[in-house]
Amino acid sequence: MAIEAPLSKHKKNGLIIWMVVCIGAMVYCAYDGYFNDKFKTKHTNEDGTPDGTLAFNQKSPPYLIGAAVLLGAYRFAIRNKKLIADEKYLIFSDKEKIAYDTIEKIDKTYFKSKGRFVITYKEKNGKEVDRKITDRQYDNLEPVLDHLVAEIT
Repeated sequence: MAIEAPLSKHKKNGLIIWMVVCIGAMVYCAYDGYFNDKFKTKHTNEDGTPDGTLAFNQKSPPYLIGAAVLLGAYRFAIRNKKLIADEKYLIFSDKEKIAYDTIEKIDKTYFKSKGRFVITYKEKNGKEVDRKITDRQYDNLEPVLDHLVAEIT
């Protein structure tokens, strides 16, 4: 029986908040840079060139919209991402799997207080790797951790 931990609502909502912030900043900068005559008069040099503030407000809107679009594309790309604990592997993605027999230890010291645990495992080349898994990345981690501990011991 596989146990799934979907991408956390914290991460999804955080991306939405940043998209809204980028769009809000774009609207603010576009208004001040192009439509607010009082602001444009205040931030224009004596020779008629815009100062740094006005230049920023006029040039930043396309970049802010681009950032919002990239954040939206990233959210769309990771919408179905999940952590799966099946019978033999801890699966992060199709390319990234950790076999239970390679896991050396699980440090769950801060799981109750901070929502994170660390898995130490050996890669194929013999190198030890620590992987931190937090509740800010995935929801439903407690059953996954319990399954991992049961499989390791």
